[in-house]
Amino acid sequence: MGEVSAGEPERREARDEAGERELGEARDEAGEPVIATRALTKRYRGGQLAVDGLDLTVPAGSVFGFLGPNGSGKTTTIRMLMGLIEPTSGTARVLGQPMPRATRAVLPHVGALIEGPALYGFLSGRDNLIRYDSADPSADPRTRRARVAAALDRVGLTAAAGKKAKAYSLGMKQRLGLAAALLQPRRLLVLDEPTNGLDPQGMREIRSLVRELASDGTTVFLSSHLLDEIEQVCTHAAVMAQGRLITQGPVGELSAGARGRLVVTTPDPAEAARVLKEQGVGDVVVADDRVTGEPPDRDLAEVNAALVTAGVRVRGFTVQRASLEDAFVALTGEGFDVAG
Repeated sequence: MGEVSAGEPERREARDEAGERELGEARDEAGEPVIATRALTKRYRGGQLAVDGLDLTVPAGSVFGFLGPNGSGKTTTIRMLMGLIEPTSGTARVLGQPMPRATRAVLPHVGALIEGPALYGFLSGRDNLIRYDSADPSADPRTRRARVAAALDRVGLTAAAGKKAKAYSLGMKQRLGLAAALLQPRRLLVLDEPTNGLDPQGMREIRSLVRELASDGTTVFLSSHLLDEIEQVCTHAAVMAQGRLITQGPVGELSAGARGRLVVTTPDPAEAARVLKEQGVGDVVVADDRVTGEPPDRDLAEVNAALVTAGVRVRGFTVQRASLEDAFVALTGEGFDVAG
């Protein structure tokens, strides 16, 4: 092992300070992505390819949904972005800095909740946050309790602040982990399945909090296997499948890339289904008085006229806007494992 010169600690500290300055200057560079990867790849021992050539761009100020079922490479990507594991090849830049080399300069500006929070069960929620805050060398101890109280209030845990963490429900633990990530102002918040274990009301509250953070200028990078969650809260999204990036972009554009479903409301569903199939409508599904299917490549007015000519009483005839789930199925040719 080579010797370390007497001046090496000073040079390293100077490099860290330079990285901090560069990071601060990067805030003023309009249009610079908060996260950018190029050909980012992670292959584990034994040959398993977890992430394969990922080119990801996360715009500043976005709520970016990182979407994919378990095994698609989401958490492995996040761990590389946070400097927790080394990539096999390719590059990752976070807040304009190379990771994992610039970890010490970048992470103070990043709040993260990855694979659930690490909590001390024998400590109260409040004392857990105090421990987290005490471990931050940039945190002013004089204002610690005020910061902790504000973070607890922001995630709705003030009433349970004195309860031991081991008595918290899974959803409450998720909230406490999110509070830990919010102890300091952050330029980037990285959340891995943040609504895991929450009831519907809790999910709505977390979504509202994410929107609030984004409106304050924080970029939120949110991984999820819940298509509905991404569609409701995110401005941009990327779709992963089997370690590869399928597509990325504004959520509205991703949905627009898929065709919607033709919906016919009628008291004659069986006859309507027969006519629709004859008119080239695919994947026809009958449910009570609704018949749905994939629109054909022809004028829909002709399809409607054929229904009327056949004596079908048409009460409704419309094309529903494509959902993100429709886009995922169109892109991957498979369903989405929402239990993932």
